[in-house]
Amino acid sequence: MSKGKRMTRLTPADCEEIQTRMLEACRKIVADHGLVIEGAGWRGLDSGFAFEPVFRVSVPTSDGMPFNLEKDMFAYLAQRYGLAPSDFGREFTTGGERFRITGIDPKRPRYPISAERVPDRRGFKFTAENVAMLLNAQAEP
Repeated sequence: MSKGKRMTRLTPADCEEIQTRMLEACRKIVADHGLVIEGAGWRGLDSGFAFEPVFRVSVPTSDGMPFNLEKDMFAYLAQRYGLAPSDFGREFTTGGERFRITGIDPKRPRYPISAERVPDRRGFKFTAENVAMLLNAQAEP
């Protein structure tokens, strides 16, 4: 533990900083194994006392980028659900809250679209029709 100020509560900014530093520390370990690592943010700010940093370690693709199964699956299935492959990672607003598209799960026919709430990265499920409508409404001037 560093000799700095001891934390008694975690804020979203603290979680971002800690997750970023953890990612930096992990880069050498994965590089030693010929792998790549990417941060997927953090989730679950539990009353300011705990959070879950999220990392993805993968075999690099031919261009050296991390392999992302969710993004590839989304690109493959998007049109079936009335979305475009480029919609992966797009944000939309509903109920006064911002969400980011994180995937498609065809095993959930009623709510196949996975998204995370932007401020706290909590996961939610949506209907494809609702997400398509919200994205289209956002694109209109």
